[in-house]
Amino acid sequence: MNSTITLALSKGRIFEETLPLLAAAGIEVLEDPEKSRKLILPTNQPHVRVVLVRASDVPTYVQYGGADLGVTGKDTLIEHGGQGLFQPLDLRIARCRVSVAVRSDFDYARAVKQGSRLKVATKYTAIARDFFAAKGVHVDMIKLYGSMELAPLTGLADAIVDLVSTGNTLKANHLVEVERIMDISSHLVVNQAALKLKQAPLRSIIDAFAGAIAPE
Repeated sequence: MNSTITLALSKGRIFEETLPLLAAAGIEVLEDPEKSRKLILPTNQPHVRVVLVRASDVPTYVQYGGADLGVTGKDTLIEHGGQGLFQPLDLRIARCRVSVAVRSDFDYARAVKQGSRLKVATKYTAIARDFFAAKGVHVDMIKLYGSMELAPLTGLADAIVDLVSTGNTLKANHLVEVERIMDISSHLVVNQAALKLKQAPLRSIIDAFAGAIAPE
């Protein structure tokens, strides 16, 4: 097991957009995570396997050695803090942004200008807290894990801080994007101890990923 390379990925967009990078490293995942119930997927390389974990858990698995490396969004890395992780590459995949959104009938600019205390629902509490603190806006943070769009519609919050890709979900729920906090893409993270113990195989994957990243 010590010679096995374990890569932590989350299902969905990150998984799909990591596949071409894996192919550049000569690695092919042999099972479709959407069709298999397995959480550990084999690859065509006998000493490389993929573990499927929640997106928010990828940095934790890598930090504590449950995986040697992983692919995770910059948003998740900021919330995690990045402790104990080597972060060699911005892979420029799974791009989106973290934004502030409100009900279309809520005057956000006026509320901020008047110094109103805002109720903000988000799972990105570190990002949101830093953003509003830098603006001098007082907020009460409400931590949610899903269906963020419901918070302003039910009166739970004045605003949400969430990932936005196309903006279609916001529009469908009569919300508008009022501030863009930061652009997000997915990064490669590596366990620092593994990098010393399994240097050659990990360097080979890192170098292959680096060569396959889409140019800006």
